[in-house]
Amino acid sequence: TPCPQHQASRFPLFPGAVADRTGCVLCPLPHGAGAHEADGVEGGGVCGHPHVLSAPQFLLPHSRGSSHGQSRIIRSAYPQEYYSRMMPESFRLWQQLEAETGTTLYRQTGLVVLGPPGEPELEACRRSLGVDEVLDAAALAQRFPGFRLQAGQVAVLDSTAGVLFADRALRTVQEVFRRHGGTLRDGEKVLRIEPGATVTVTTTSGVYKAPRLIITAGAWTGAFVEQLGLRLPLQPLRIDVCYWREKQPGSASLGSVSPCFLTLGLSQAPHGIYGLPSIEYPGLMKVCHHHGSPTDPEKRDQAPSSAPRPDIAILSSFISSYLPGLETQPAVMETCLYTNTPDEDFILDRHPKFSNIVIGAGFSGHGFKLAPVVGKLLCELSLGEEPSYNMAHFTITRFPGVLGAAL
Repeated sequence: TPCPQHQASRFPLFPGAVADRTGCVLCPLPHGAGAHEADGVEGGGVCGHPHVLSAPQFLLPHSRGSSHGQSRIIRSAYPQEYYSRMMPESFRLWQQLEAETGTTLYRQTGLVVLGPPGEPELEACRRSLGVDEVLDAAALAQRFPGFRLQAGQVAVLDSTAGVLFADRALRTVQEVFRRHGGTLRDGEKVLRIEPGATVTVTTTSGVYKAPRLIITAGAWTGAFVEQLGLRLPLQPLRIDVCYWREKQPGSASLGSVSPCFLTLGLSQAPHGIYGLPSIEYPGLMKVCHHHGSPTDPEKRDQAPSSAPRPDIAILSSFISSYLPGLETQPAVMETCLYTNTPDEDFILDRHPKFSNIVIGAGFSGHGFKLAPVVGKLLCELSLGEEPSYNMAHFTITRFPGVLGAAL
């Protein structure tokens, strides 16, 4: 999107930040010691413009955060109107990135939202689509034979939905970032952030100064912002990512008619269940519980193998009832991190005391699809521009007691 003030291009950042030549994006950089001047610094994953610096703490690519893996769902259906309003632009920006790079990032599969009729969030999803394609159990089984609804339940069909190829999208964004002059330095950890008219960021390899800072540090955001006097209610969760083998090979493959799905309002899965066709592993369908166990991101691998995993029992029961073509025990289990807010809405806001520091966090397991729009919003906030969307649901001050002791 052209920057009207500076005639520079701005590009989406991952997990959701953007900067142009006047903004600084800093993540920990592997560079020599000493002070380095940059126009923008950020933590997390990024795409930006000349004089923009991004420094993820882990070497790229990595699987330590929330954006790795081969697949994420993208959909128009949303219970919350403030997200559904963003989705048309998000689809358009993903398509723009595909066109610019000649890379396929999205596969349209459709999505069905399963639940009891009249359930408020299910009805809100139906309204968000602007169409009324609701399938009963018989119609769903005829359209998508792998699914079996329970008596009285319905499925709302989102034909626009599909799969984003996550790892490919990250690589593509990083390439575009570099192509436009951005500096990406991985494997460097941020140690200290000093606010001021010029923000100073100290890392394991150097000291960086910039007029603006965007922090998108995922599960590590809470620790970062504590040193800036903020106590954000961010809870990292360790999520089991489960893949289930098809009883009849090919029935759930990406090349078949199998759509993505998610559930709303099912009593046996109050946090919801979602699934995608076979992509990562041939013959295995990804089906996951949209919830997990509280964790410290530095200790996510220390959970003992004997620790109870109630989500596996929830998923096994769901699969036996709704996806009878799958085995009822996972064939492959991996992990990723969510960083949840209490209301599961994002935090996209300026620091209440330091307006040149912008924070993007708490994506609560549903941020990837919206990353291009989130990046645009973070950029607008960083440049002091009027945000393109109503930000009332994303403010820091919606949570009481977030301002801690003075620095």
